[in-house]
Amino acid sequence: MTTDRANSYRGRLAPSPTGCLHLGHARTFLVATQRTRERNGTLVLRNEDLDPQRCRPEFVSAMIEDLHWLGISWQEGPDCGGPYGPYSQSERRSSYLAAWRRLRDYGWIYPCTCSRKELALIASAPNDTDDEPLYPGLCRSRSDVNQFSEPKGVNWRFRVPDGEEVGFGDFHLGTQAFTAGRDFGDFVIWRREDVPAYQLAVVVDDAEMRISEVVRGADLLKSTARQILLARALRFPSPDYYHCDLVRDETGQRMAKRHDSASICRLREDGCSREEVLRKIEELAANSVDR
Repeated sequence: MTTDRANSYRGRLAPSPTGCLHLGHARTFLVATQRTRERNGTLVLRNEDLDPQRCRPEFVSAMIEDLHWLGISWQEGPDCGGPYGPYSQSERRSSYLAAWRRLRDYGWIYPCTCSRKELALIASAPNDTDDEPLYPGLCRSRSDVNQFSEPKGVNWRFRVPDGEEVGFGDFHLGTQAFTAGRDFGDFVIWRREDVPAYQLAVVVDDAEMRISEVVRGADLLKSTARQILLARALRFPSPDYYHCDLVRDETGQRMAKRHDSASICRLREDGCSREEVLRKIEELAANSVDR
């Protein structure tokens, strides 16, 4: 499990400001921080604020405050700068457009005009936490790709190499393997609303910010396979991966931002100390092993 990057370790925290951070986020970020410290590396904070409808400035301030309160610090980020900024995705459009053009010119993507209603009538519902219905390929044969000088107005899908196994070693969960076209299909990398999709933005950012290892939740294993294919298509090196077990609440439900009672903001408001919150995180993590 190696990368083409220099020997220096670079990890990252990548919260999305669509709500308050919860105990599950905190667990993952604490693991990322610990792994960076153990390797005398650099930790990067990236503000993943791509969604203009859901991301709010007050949540950016809240997440930075919560992370500091938890004892987490970073060396590069939107609040302190660094050599590979900007560190907010809303300010990185030019990088995403350059990647879109490369994928278009290489023949890896195509425009898709299928509506959500049409796809819902065709595809079955996803059956795991990191999935989307397999795209049936209705627009795959379109020949007008090069007529688009910009991506807006349609969805753009990445053409996965059907039948190719995408494998990677995970530092926590071991060897992983997914088959393109079976475990996941052609996925959206740019949305018709003229917003880059998560998969593309993350690949571009991790490459340009020289991230050597990605620490995140096990719900994103299948996204990792997608992102490895994107990185190959863009001729970027892929980072190493460490996928944390998902943290669940006392009822067995996966932690989510709708769990307001488990948000760091709410726990702080309720008078919980940092030590109490850290102990709660460890207790939940110990009872939430998700293999």
